[in-house]
This record gives sequence, C-alpha cells and structure tokens, in this order.
Amino acid sequence: MKNVGMIAINDSFYIESCIYILLKKYLRNKPYYADILDLFHETTFKTIHGQCLDIVTASSDEKQTDLSKFTMGRFTTTVKYKTAYYSFHLPVALALFLAGIGDKESHAVSEKILLEMGHFFQVQDDYLDCYGDPKVTGKLGSDIEDNKCSWLIVKALEKVDSSQKQLLQEHYGKADADSIHIVKSLYSKLNLKQTYVEYEEESYEKLCRIIEEECTSLPKDIFFSFAQKIYKREK
Repeated sequence: MKNVGMIAINDSFYIESCIYILLKKYLRNKPYYADILDLFHETTFKTIHGQCLDIVTASSDEKQTDLSKFTMGRFTTTVKYKTAYYSFHLPVALALFLAGIGDKESHAVSEKILLEMGHFFQVQDDYLDCYGDPKVTGKLGSDIEDNKCSWLIVKALEKVDSSQKQLLQEHYGKADADSIHIVKSLYSKLNLKQTYVEYEEESYEKLCRIIEEECTSLPKDIFFSFAQKIYKREK
C-alpha cells in the first residue's frame, strides 16, 4: 500500500504478538495452555517453511522457466506446510484442546484428515485461479504469470510432448497477455479441465473414505460437513 513501506513488517510482529497476549489473558490457567502455545509456534514455523518453499520455487532469474522445479512432490510439500496446517489443521486442533480432547490418537487422526482436506482445497484453488469467474471468486488469477508451482502446471508437465514443453519453457512465468493466452490454450489442448473433474471426484471419495474408516474416536459428522462445504466450490 502507498505510504506504508517497511513499517508493515513491524506491524506484522505486533499482530503475531497479540496472539500470545490473548492466549495468556484467557487461557493461562487452563490445563491445555502449553499445548496450545506449542500448536501456534509449530504452525507458524510450518507456514513459514511452506511460504519459503513457494517463493523459492516461483523465483527465477532465467530467461526460460526451470520446469524441473514443478513436480508433484514439491507441490504437495508446499501445500501441506503453506496451506493445510494453518487453514485446516490449526482451527480444529484448537477446538479439540478447548473441548478437553488432548490424546495423541485423536489429534493424529484429525491431522491426517485435515491435511488431506487442505491438499484438496489447494488443488481447487489452483483450478479456480485459472478457470474461476473473477466475479464469483473475487480475484483475478495470476499463477501463470507469477511462475507458481500450481497443480495445473504440474499436471500439464505430465502430459506434454517435447514441443509443448518448449512452449511452457518460453511462456510460463511471463506476465504479458500473449504468453498467458498461450499457456491457457495449451492447458485446454491437454484437457486439464477434465483432469481436474476426475481428480475432484476421486479425491472427495478418498477423503470421505478416510473419515469413515479412521475417525472412530471423534464425531465424523464434523469432518463430513467440512468436506461438503468445499466440494465443488466455486470460490
């Protein structure tokens, strides 16, 4: 923002510090206080790790994009740490502690389900970045020009021939309209929309199966309701 500058970094420290001030004010005498402090510290560290991986992967000083960085392994790791832990795991883990549920087994099952859900959510986000309606999503997609390790580029690289790969090397990560159009046209030729539709169905079924089979000590309905909220979402 205009006239903000480097003070924004200091402001971010203020905001983070407020978390621990509020936790101390309201939860200091609770038996789960230390667990919740650990949870916030661990989640912050994991999110920083994921954000760093995202930035390092997207950064490029090359005239041509280094496509070798865009692997499913790197995508999965980035999503796990950058998105899934703070967006999905943290809120539910907090709720479990506040409800007096602190056993390792319950938290491990919850974590497994929620990380799977976070991965599912991010794939949807990457798809909507390219194909979503900005009037519905509320934002203009920019993964292509930002050189992001998105699910779409990873899946595209699994399908391309040598000439199509050369096109991606020349145009992915470029901000000009022609390059963006070329990449999106290639996505269409590779039928990535259908690939996504198939993925969404398979992943939703997998998620529901994990909830059904492994969620024995926690109420399944909560996790099913979360899954239903994001299934086939458009924003």
